[in-house]
Amino acid sequence: MDLGDLLLDSLDITLPVFVMVFVGYLLRRFGMLGHDFVTTASRLVFRGSMPVMIFLSIIAADLDTTLNPRMLGFFAAATLGGFLLSWWWAHHRTDIADRGACIQGAFRGNCGIVGLALAAGMYGEAGLSTGGLLLGVVILTYNAFSVIALAHYRPGRHADWRSILGHILRNPLILAVFTALPVAALDLKLPGWLATSGDYFASMTLPLALLCVGATLSLRALRRSGWITVETGLMKMVVLPALATGAARLAGFEGRELGVMFLFFASPTAAAAFVMAKAMGGNAVLTANIIALTTLMASVTITLGAFSLKAAGVI
Repeated sequence: MDLGDLLLDSLDITLPVFVMVFVGYLLRRFGMLGHDFVTTASRLVFRGSMPVMIFLSIIAADLDTTLNPRMLGFFAAATLGGFLLSWWWAHHRTDIADRGACIQGAFRGNCGIVGLALAAGMYGEAGLSTGGLLLGVVILTYNAFSVIALAHYRPGRHADWRSILGHILRNPLILAVFTALPVAALDLKLPGWLATSGDYFASMTLPLALLCVGATLSLRALRRSGWITVETGLMKMVVLPALATGAARLAGFEGRELGVMFLFFASPTAAAAFVMAKAMGGNAVLTANIIALTTLMASVTITLGAFSLKAAGVI
């Protein structure tokens, strides 16, 4: 396959995801997606259809090839490394009031929606099952590290770790992963009618979630952003994905595992970062700017990254 065909192949994977995000943005601008709809739909995806989708993809997977503790451990270590590097960078480059938001914006990716959608586009059900297993690590590490950063730079506000741990353990995506693993390990089969109904319900997850991501984009907020938003965006979309993916390749990962990890590393800043920054007294406006910029950058950086890895023959 020549380079032109590889580029087209990469665009076939990434463009459908970002077209759906753009459609969501346009629908909101034309008044077809209101705030109440986005709030309700996001809750439905998070609490209902996405857990079902993850559960079904894991029980349909071959755990002997999909469940790799070494990959999960590497992803956790890479996330910690990205978090520490983001902290070091923010300490030297940003005002103290902005550091919590910049640290979170630089390392916390939208793996549950954008990353998972891209993994499905690149590898189908195998990508979904691998991504679903990685989400367990993502949820634990991203929430814990975000709280540490935001709490550290807000003197007088202390994190309620018991409450945070409770929310993590009750997270529907975490519950879906831990429920699916024994079902898959025992090779239990769902009744045909239940599996089909679950497929119907799960099939709306990624399109609806991507529309909601687009509907929450604010280009008005982005226009008010400054250099710190741009620097954070470059850290999130270029520096950290390149370093983490390079480290994964040096560690011996390739094929689907390397591809899915790259897509997760390269995902734009998660919308949940805004909610956490606002709840913990961080710079929510700056966080919204970072989310908007990285989401816009993602269509270019992820496409070029996937193209480069395919051209190198490692994914």
